[in-house]
Amino acid sequence: MGESRSYRSWLVIATIALLALLGVAGAKSYQDFEAARAQEETLKTTIAATEAEITELERKLELLEKDPSTIEKIAREELWMARPAEVVIVLPPGS
Repeated sequence: MGESRSYRSWLVIATIALLALLGVAGAKSYQDFEAARAQEETLKTTIAATEAEITELERKLELLEKDPSTIEKIAREELWMARPAEVVIVLPPGS
């Protein structure tokens, strides 16, 4: 009878230890899952922003290919180009 009681005690201790180990592993897995979910949301946001940027660049490319006034506007505003007979006056910022 004493041996049976000792066996049960060890069985209860082993079961409690196993449950504790499973609890810790489960908590770790849940944290990993939440971190992966947060990363997924970040990636979705990045993908959406990149797709919007691609759409805008495709629109600009189409304008550059089909609209000569767009090319001239970019040349003047971004590259500071002017026609040969024009005079460009550059004002200081905030003027």
